[in-house]
Order: sequence, then structure tokens, then C-alpha cells
Amino acid sequence: MSDVPGKIVVGANNDGVYHYLTLAVGNRHGLIAGATGGGKTISLQRLAEGFSNAGTAVFAADVKGDLAGVSQPGDSRQAFVDRALEIGLSYAADRFPVVFWDIFCEQGHPIRATVAEMGPLLLARLLELNETQEGVLNVVFRVADEQGLLLLDLKDLRSALAFVADNASELKIKYGNVTPATIGAIQRQLLVLEAQGGDRFFGEPALDIADFLRVDRDGRGIVNILAADRLMRSPRLYATFLLWLLSELFEHLPEVGDLDKPKLVFFFDEAHLLFDNAPKALLTAIEQVVRLIRSKGVGVYFVTQNPLDVPDTVLGQLGNRIQHALRAFTPRDQKAVRAAAETFRQNPDFDTAEAITELGVGEALVSMLDAKGKPEIVDRTLIAPPSGRVGPITAEERAATIAQSALRGKYDTAVDRESAFEVLQKRTEGHLRSAGAGPVRGETTAQETSGGGLLGSLGGIVGGLFKRQNPKRLSTGELVLRSAAQSAARSIGTQVAKQVLRGVLGGISR
Repeated sequence: MSDVPGKIVVGANNDGVYHYLTLAVGNRHGLIAGATGGGKTISLQRLAEGFSNAGTAVFAADVKGDLAGVSQPGDSRQAFVDRALEIGLSYAADRFPVVFWDIFCEQGHPIRATVAEMGPLLLARLLELNETQEGVLNVVFRVADEQGLLLLDLKDLRSALAFVADNASELKIKYGNVTPATIGAIQRQLLVLEAQGGDRFFGEPALDIADFLRVDRDGRGIVNILAADRLMRSPRLYATFLLWLLSELFEHLPEVGDLDKPKLVFFFDEAHLLFDNAPKALLTAIEQVVRLIRSKGVGVYFVTQNPLDVPDTVLGQLGNRIQHALRAFTPRDQKAVRAAAETFRQNPDFDTAEAITELGVGEALVSMLDAKGKPEIVDRTLIAPPSGRVGPITAEERAATIAQSALRGKYDTAVDRESAFEVLQKRTEGHLRSAGAGPVRGETTAQETSGGGLLGSLGGIVGGLFKRQNPKRLSTGELVLRSAAQSAARSIGTQVAKQVLRGVLGGISR
């Protein structure tokens, strides 16, 4: 379905008047809101296809698995053909260049970041730390930097925490008190994160932001789709990951001002998760990123059920609006309807608040920015149908798309280079040997049984700590590290047992 040069056709009203998203103001951000089943995903896909056709790269989280269909030709379902004819357009099935991503390494290319790149602020939110624990985490990052300890993955962070605990008395003068209880609480939260699969996100090779900005040989922007159906089971990990991604874009992309079209458009589905229970400092950071990132050529589009999910300081920066139906069953619903209506430039032909409750599926109130950045008068609009498939794809179709990806092989194999974990382990072994402890017990055996890697390293540490004749002489850091290692070993054993059980019972225990 062709768009007007420099514009994306969003839809048309009953009088045949078209409404467009002007590409030159596509970096002024936007909002797609409405109750479940109202057509938000259709609107999202329509915009994503339009940006791709214009040569703008797209990133979107696929929360329900429905957006993956954009990688396949549309199926010309009758409802879409009829809608296109109704608003005076011709329907033509099309497919779009797609790259699938997945932080769990199952449904797409892995996305990884190092612990250092995540930083203490976002990591504290991810771990749900209190103010005191966040302060200690900041100390750990500072000490690691001063000691030249690379924080790449979670075992590096765990080792750095143990190091700080072991040297708490020396660090107290400069950084304040660090208690074993606080270190232990952070360690436990790391184990919870690992149980959710978050450990797969931390490591190398880290994501190269440039891979999100590519176009195909025909000049169409790549649509980067994050498989988020499993990720949504850990909503804090989901929200923190996407916020980190926005921060990385802001940090690495150069200032370009206003272009004739954005370099990248970022769709943030289930946006309320970003703001739920977020501390004031984090909300301020989000507001600043959203406000300033448009000068980097990036547009951010929040997708959520209720406009009230987005703070006013952020909502005021979202110029391109698509509002699907809301239902006013409760006082909060009625407040949301009024709030949504008040954010539009009013149309004298109808009552905006009343219209929001009357919209049908595939219909929305639309108000886009004009070429000068002014919001247009809101209008009831029939949304144009997407050209790609609407809905999920098969496992075979996904595998074929991944196999044809230009990024195949770049991120698929994890790299574990020497970092804080290995450096501190060598120091511990050196101290034990210099004290006459001899070789670290269990080191060779662990490597032989596990083939090296994390399990072998844990065996080496636990063996070294158990070598001491008197456990009471263990330092605080060694006690924490031993406890974490034992917990991790138990976790590994549980996972192995589950895998065996699933094999015997044919998956019944899932």
C-alpha cells in the first residue's frame, strides 16, 4: 500500500479526508493508546511498515507474538481489502525486511550488554534494591573502576561484591559503611535475576547499536523485532532492558537535529511497565532521554492501554497521537477518558470524550503534527490496513528468517574474556598458595567434569574456600562468595534435574 512521498497514510475519516504522519516530524514522538482489542497492534504495524518503506529503521517489542507477521506477505483477508476500498486505497500484500532478536537466545539473535554498560542506576531498578543497597552498588562500581576490574557479566559483579565486602574496613573511610547484610541482600537479588533468565542478557559480544539502523538492498529500513512474549513474564527486566536500549541510543548516536525522516523509530509496547513504581530520579532520567533523543534522529512511540500510564512530563512531548477506544466503566476509566480527550486539539464537530467510548475496532481518534510541528485538529479515523501479515508466524518461518539474516553468526556465540571474576579468583588463589595452602582443591576435578566455564570456576572457588582448616577464619568476602557459589551450584543441579524429569515425562512438568 503506497504512501505519499514524505508521509505515511494513517487512515481516513468518513468523508474521505486522509490523515498522515509527516516523516519530518516523526522524531517528535508519539502515543498509541486504547483498550485491549481496539486495534493498537494494527496501528503500530501500519506505522512500522510506513517507516520501513521510507527507509527508516524500526525497533519494536513483540509482546504477544502478533507483530512477527510483518516478516511475511499479507494474506489479503477480506476485512483488510474491504477497509482499504472503504477509504479509497488499493490493498497490496507485502513483506518487510525483519531481524528477530531475543535476550533469551531462543527466538532470535541474542542481545547482550555488559554490567558496566547497564550501570548502577538501571541495575538497582532491575534488582529492586532499596536506597541503601543502591548506594553500596554504586560503591562496587566505583571500586571496580579504580581497581581495573571489568564488570562484564553477573559473575563479575558477584566477585566484585565479595571483594568490597572483604575490604570493607579499608573502604569505609572513603565510601562509608558496607555491611555483610547489604552485600548478601544484593547477592540474593542477583540469584533471583538469574532464575528469571536475566543472566543471559549480561555478557559479550555486546550489541552494536549500528546494527539497529540498517536498511536492506532496496533502501527499506530494517524492522527489528524483539521477541518479548517470554520476557514479559519478568516485566521489570523488560522495562529496564528497553530503557537501557534508549539510553544506549542516546549516548552513541550523534546530534543530527531535524532530518527529513527519522533514523530510527522505537516502539515501546506495554509502556506502563516503564513508569510503574519508578523512583523520581529514574523518571527524571526518562523524561530527559525522551526530550533530548529526538535531536539524535530517533522517534519514541509509547503503546499502552491508558494515557494515564504515561507521566504528564513525558505525555506532553508526544506529538503524534492515535487514540483507540476506551471504556468508561469505573471512575478511573472515566478519568482516563477525560484526560485523553483533553490532550487533543478539539474538533467542533463532535465531543471528543464521548467519541473515545464509541470507537469501533480499527477506528481511532487521530491527531498528527503538521509540517511545522503544530498538532492537527483531532478526527475520527478509519485506520488503513497493514500490508504484511497480521498475526503470529510459524516456528519454521521464524527459523528461515533468522537463517537469512545478515547478522547470523555475529552474536550467536557468547565470549567470556578475562574480567573481574577471573582476576579476583587468581588473587584469591595466589593468597592461599602464599599462605601455604597449596593448590586450590577441586580446580582440576571441576574443569574435568564440567569442561571448564562457570561450573568449573565455581568448583575451584568453593574448593579453595573449603581448604581452610577453620571456617571461622574466612573473610567476609569469602563467606559471601562461598554462599553465592553454593546457591548457584544448587540452582544448576535443580535445572539439570528438571531437564531430566521433562525428558522422562514428555514435557508434562513444564
